[in-house]
Amino acid sequence: MKHIAYALTLLVLPAATAAEDTGALGTLNPDELTWQSQIDKIRRGETDMTLCASGYMMTKSGDHATARAIFEACARDGYTGAMTWMSQLDNNGLGGEYNPDAAAEWDRRAAEAGDPVGKFNYGMDLMRGHGVAQDKALGRRYVDDAASAGLEIARQLQGADYDLDAVTPDADNWKYAPLF
Repeated sequence: MKHIAYALTLLVLPAATAAEDTGALGTLNPDELTWQSQIDKIRRGETDMTLCASGYMMTKSGDHATARAIFEACARDGYTGAMTWMSQLDNNGLGGEYNPDAAAEWDRRAAEAGDPVGKFNYGMDLMRGHGVAQDKALGRRYVDDAASAGLEIARQLQGADYDLDAVTPDADNWKYAPLF
């Protein structure tokens, strides 16, 4: 008898939990924790902290186009972490072309919004002249602001007398050479 009840439960359960569009009443039992549901929310113009964080999973899984769509929407709505992720995508040509100018602009926007990581990254951009005109003094001020906000890597860079090799591998020097 237990086996029959169990088998019936298995047959009924998927029907009871499947999403169902009831027209005027909306969707009953909508997908909530799937990647597709995250994409659907972005297409509807919705953002929230959890949705924005899902962009990280998307990019780490290699779905950079979806990550870009999520981060762009979240950045538009003021999430500074999404701005720094957009910079990372643009700076590495993930989900789009390599674009150091766009990367530096995302860092600047995050910095101006008060994000310590944005300040640190934009300070590095300025000191390198990567994607923006080189201005070492202004770059140091951004790094100092990030350090004052408690960002440990900014403090590490200060402690190394702003030697960029102290916080980034020298293998990337070719990439960060000033472009103008």
